[in-house]
Amino acid sequence: MPININCFKAYDIRGQVPNQLNSDVAYRIGNATAEFLGAKRVVVGRDIRLSSDELTDAVCRGLTDAGVEVLDIGLGGTEIVYFATAHLGADGGIMVTASHNPADYNGLKLVREEARPISADTGLQDIRALAEKDDRVIVAEAGHRSPTDIFTSYIDHVLSFVDVPALKSLKLVVNPGNGGAGIAMDGLKNKLPFEFVEVNYPPDGAFPNGIPNPMLLENQEVTSKAVIEHEADMGIAWDGDFDRCFLFDENGLFIEGYYIVGLLAETILKKNPGEKIVHDPRVIWNTLDIVAGAGGEAVQCKSGHSFIKEKMRAADAIYGGEMSAHHYFRDFFYADSGMIPWLLVAELISTSGKSLSELVGKRMAMYPASGEINRQVQDATATLKALHDRYADDALFVDDIDGYCFEFSNWRFNIRMSNTEPVVRLNVETRGDAVLLADKTKEVLAVLDP
Repeated sequence: MPININCFKAYDIRGQVPNQLNSDVAYRIGNATAEFLGAKRVVVGRDIRLSSDELTDAVCRGLTDAGVEVLDIGLGGTEIVYFATAHLGADGGIMVTASHNPADYNGLKLVREEARPISADTGLQDIRALAEKDDRVIVAEAGHRSPTDIFTSYIDHVLSFVDVPALKSLKLVVNPGNGGAGIAMDGLKNKLPFEFVEVNYPPDGAFPNGIPNPMLLENQEVTSKAVIEHEADMGIAWDGDFDRCFLFDENGLFIEGYYIVGLLAETILKKNPGEKIVHDPRVIWNTLDIVAGAGGEAVQCKSGHSFIKEKMRAADAIYGGEMSAHHYFRDFFYADSGMIPWLLVAELISTSGKSLSELVGKRMAMYPASGEINRQVQDATATLKALHDRYADDALFVDDIDGYCFEFSNWRFNIRMSNTEPVVRLNVETRGDAVLLADKTKEVLAVLDP
């Protein structure tokens, strides 16, 4: 009979196992994805969560019942599914993962050909409607599920972004949070001259050291302490499916993703002058300054991976970055990667002779930012209106590309509703004035926390 599936989100599918997401739901979604895409070949991968094997089996049955050849790439991360889908010329890809959600959650990330995203406005709701119906696509000649080894090709492609012989023997702390990043690292580390200090390294879907979410302060502290203890050159941490990486300088300081966007943009533009760089609107002044100084062209885009990827393709941009630590590369099929960014930064440390703190410290002082502050509110729409009524008349510029951006002579802020959680997200930045940053952040929060 028809059912209601309530785990579809803006960009992917995530829910608690088994009451929101289970084998029946996973089968229906796999089958509906095949129908929606008219697919003949679909890549399927999974993360290390304890429920991922069972859900993957169900997804694959849904696909093969529809006559699809399933290219099963096994354990890994989301970016390996992106790579495999595009590299193998498949009609789509499905990654079974819930990234940094609690251990009793799981989910699915879907892409079409060329690793193009499928999100709420590009087919995800259509797939939901098909999955909720009682009718299933079952053909007389079922498809097959074939183990497919793409790992070596993926590792070689990731390494092609850096000049491996130019890399120095750095000491790096690596913390996958017992998520899937260790799988990719095992393929990379023997090809690199680095000394790796492993923290919470073995993949373990029980997450014995907590959920792999480097945005949590307690998780940051683990990586930071290891960097200091081992006198490392840099620390790297990943979320569960490692499509994001988070960096710590040699002093153990967590570096906001905003400054890594600027650093990568500058590095890429030095090698590729005149190219376009896509960025999100939450905090922008540092990125705009760097891109202009490096002779590139900055292109602003609404936050969210589907929007960034679409804009990058339309603009033929070489790189896109979000302050949330998603980094996108044209030569990685316009997809986000959690491995390429830290490799590029390690290459920059190696070739410049500068530490990570030296590479970003000046920029952090020039354009201090609050970091993203989340607040639960009763009525997000009313909250944004209240801020608009308060600040719009005095602002030099108001932009509604993603929530509201209010720009003044020496400070600006963005307020937006989350696409994935019932919260509003605030980001404040200034031009070189940490005191003003603190004052204005407090002022705006007073509206959010009356």
